Amino acid sequence: MPIQKMRRDGQFAIIACILAIVDAQQTCTPAADVEVDIPAYEPREPAVPGLMPGLTKPRIVLAQDTDWPPYAYMALPPEGDLVLAGLGHDVAMGVAKMCNLDITMTEAKWSECWSSGRIGTSLLSGYYSGCSTYTHTHGQRNRQMEFTHPILGDKIPAGILTRLVNGVPVINGKSNLNGVKIIDVTGWAPTADTLAIVTNTCTGAKFSGFVMSQSTTATPNDDALSKLLAGTVDAIWIYANQAKNYQCDANGKGPTGAIATWNCANWNKFGKDFAYVQTGMGSHALNGTTLGVSKRGSGLAEILNPCIDKFIKTKEYYDICVKHKLTTTCWPNAHFPNQGVGTEDWERKTSALTSACSTGYCKCPA
Repeated sequence: MPIQKMRRDGQFAIIACILAIVDAQQTCTPAADVEVDIPAYEPREPAVPGLMPGLTKPRIVLAQDTDWPPYAYMALPPEGDLVLAGLGHDVAMGVAKMCNLDITMTEAKWSECWSSGRIGTSLLSGYYSGCSTYTHTHGQRNRQMEFTHPILGDKIPAGILTRLVNGVPVINGKSNLNGVKIIDVTGWAPTADTLAIVTNTCTGAKFSGFVMSQSTTATPNDDALSKLLAGTVDAIWIYANQAKNYQCDANGKGPTGAIATWNCANWNKFGKDFAYVQTGMGSHALNGTTLGVSKRGSGLAEILNPCIDKFIKTKEYYDICVKHKLTTTCWPNAHFPNQGVGTEDWERKTSALTSACSTGYCKCPA
């Protein structure tokens, strides 16, 4: 460790002496005015207020919310005792072990990381090193945040949800959305600005002339769906698998077995009162789900990327993908069996669907 010379008197000489003893295991007798050798400070990670910096290895804190299974959620027994869980958490722990990093996961609201087209105030203020499981999108996010390499090989496709009236969608799958009132799920990908750059998979044309609004930040997905069902808006710009991930059983538990933190009664109307008229749109994203996002220039990606690149080649990574039923969207490595890709309706473009709206995924109209 580099050493720097410092001259201090009184109490400062004693403190410097203690540091020298701890670092070099040597004795030291400070005089009233003495020159001592103390270790020079070498930052190993982006600084976080109130967090003791790593002395021998980077110390990183990543934030996640608990309402996006299987990517980020709270584990119940037997998986865990009300602890943070999900793909992001498990990959972070694997990366930490592989590269000898000190990574801690902490709970935060998504809006503290990204909200209403702006980097969240908590992430901007440096309350943690970064936030986990964010999709690397075009536009607003890419201009304000630094992304690590993705931990999923597939970009989670975007979709458009609309109301069903007597089984018929109020927005036709061939619509260019001109004049249509659409709501964006605040703080989540796909971001509002990217609807203009994707293509209608039924017609091959761009969308234009739509009227975009934002959901509330407290419960953005629930708020967007409530407004759709109430007729306040006619469509939601949202992940193509969000409705699937928010299905609940009779006990109010989501797909991972955890107690749902969303409105089960509304989301279980999927295929009855609302459905997708567009799915499989991937051009909103530059890359898939990432391990971490941070302020631009933070240097977090530089620390994590080499470790991510190594970890996604391991058997442990494959096991994590199996655990969370994400083998079709994870990066395939030597441990993955040969398998088909894009087997679920939400992964397919609407133009490739043959399903009725009652399944939740409408095919293109004739």
